[in-house]
Amino acid sequence: PGTSLAGPALITEANSTTIVEPGWTLTVNDARQLLLERTTKLQPKQQESGAVDPVQLEIFNNRFMHVAEEMGAVLQQTARSVNIKERLDFSCALFTTAGDLIANAPHIPVHLGSMDDSIKVLLQQHPAELLTGTSFLANAPYNGGTHLPDITVISPVLDAAGDLLFMVASRAHHADIGGITPGSMPPHSQHIGEEGIVFDNLAIVSNGKFLEDDLRTQLMTPEYPARNPDQNVADIKAQIAANERGRTLLLEMVQQHGGPIVSAYTQYVQDNAEESVRRAIERLGQLGTECFSYPFDNGQQISVRVRVDHDKREATIDFTGTSAAQDNNLNAPVSVCRAAVLYVFRTLVNANIPLNAGCLKPLNLIIPEGCMLSPRFPAAVVGGNVETSQCVTDALYGALGVLAASQGTMNNLSFGNDEFQYYETICGGAGAGANFDGADAVQTHMTNSRMTDAEVLESRLPVLVREFSIRPNSGGTGAHVGGNGAVRKLEFRTTMSAAILSNHRSIPPFGLAGGGNALTGQNLIVRRDGSIEEPGGIVMTKVQEGDVLVIKTPGGGGYGVPPDTT
Repeated sequence: PGTSLAGPALITEANSTTIVEPGWTLTVNDARQLLLERTTKLQPKQQESGAVDPVQLEIFNNRFMHVAEEMGAVLQQTARSVNIKERLDFSCALFTTAGDLIANAPHIPVHLGSMDDSIKVLLQQHPAELLTGTSFLANAPYNGGTHLPDITVISPVLDAAGDLLFMVASRAHHADIGGITPGSMPPHSQHIGEEGIVFDNLAIVSNGKFLEDDLRTQLMTPEYPARNPDQNVADIKAQIAANERGRTLLLEMVQQHGGPIVSAYTQYVQDNAEESVRRAIERLGQLGTECFSYPFDNGQQISVRVRVDHDKREATIDFTGTSAAQDNNLNAPVSVCRAAVLYVFRTLVNANIPLNAGCLKPLNLIIPEGCMLSPRFPAAVVGGNVETSQCVTDALYGALGVLAASQGTMNNLSFGNDEFQYYETICGGAGAGANFDGADAVQTHMTNSRMTDAEVLESRLPVLVREFSIRPNSGGTGAHVGGNGAVRKLEFRTTMSAAILSNHRSIPPFGLAGGGNALTGQNLIVRRDGSIEEPGGIVMTKVQEGDVLVIKTPGGGGYGVPPDTT
């Protein structure tokens, strides 16, 4: 004990060998444990070819992702609502001082690909306040948000001199944020004012003080106030705690490695992601001769054409032909469309890289102004985040020819009254690919949340889970079969309102390369008197004690011509 040894050195024992690298010091504590500490800061290391040291690149890839994962762990542990704590409907990430995404945890794709727009708007509007350490709260869809229940808390990371080093953010789907229906997911909203309270970069922490009075004042907006402001406040405090965890870990990283090396690797990880996507584009065939269109149940459609420039290793994604924005809520902010494109091309990369801004650099997006992917304020957007993002994703995979459609919907269910509110997305079938079957009863693509355990749901809310099962034979046939959907039956134990926002109740998820289409979904209400209603994909209804809601989710499409079974 007390021995100190500077590297390079080897410590050999009967069952292990410890390497002390140059720049590290080893000490032996009273328990005869070997403690290693870096005493010389890293320097950016280049190979002769000019490439970044791959070992350090992999280390920083994982360190940046670890920061976001730790933020998520804090948020889950400290949140109050079932939606965040149990369903894990949240995302955490870190960003450069320009607002570019560096890394994230594997949370919700539609959050992660769109948060950087919120950061960039905030950097433009409140640069001076950020340099004082002020944190902000935002959810405005026309300023980088997705839809109103997805509230983002954004915090700056400053060094001791007050210089901005990073931005960190946590986005969480709140169980209720006002609006015309409990759960803030109204199926028939026509303008954004009906969907909840808009926070357009509200200061939430200033000079180390949580500005709770300002928050509560806005939560009680007279027209459509939040129904459970105490829960909103508790969950926002959890998001602030998550951001603080990220700030602490990033400052520790800077202290350990030095600001220049950490700053250098924030760019290197983006450059690596960019190169990875360019390699994926190289593997794509000749595309762009045809436009792939995918309709919604109501007749609107997403149209996309992908043109590949193999010389530049770039792709142009053109949404010309997509339906115009309408007076329903399937309109999606541009940030949602970007998130879907980013997600699809990230999945084409066969490497464990973080999703970040570098993935978008080889991609050129054409989104016509005024279409449902670029609506004008104050168009309603709550369905665009959940339903349209899924349709964009499937249409892109169809245009690329690599993956049959998934269930193509999040089967959004919300219910409640003035006392309690709940929201969930319901799993379904995943699409098949050229060399794999689709998965059964999973959250697909732009949603990556969890189903609430029946025990938790029944203990926190007045409902009974009568059935939650795989829906057999609902996936498409093919050389590889699509995944099966699910069946979810909930019995209500008191009077409340219930709302479903879903698609693919009449349009089936498509198969590819000769594969069969999947079964469409179905929504049923079995009243306590035994009568059965089938209201379609978009539902708003009152339920009484004893009423049962049955949701049968779509399967995924099959891929390839089915084998001859004769």
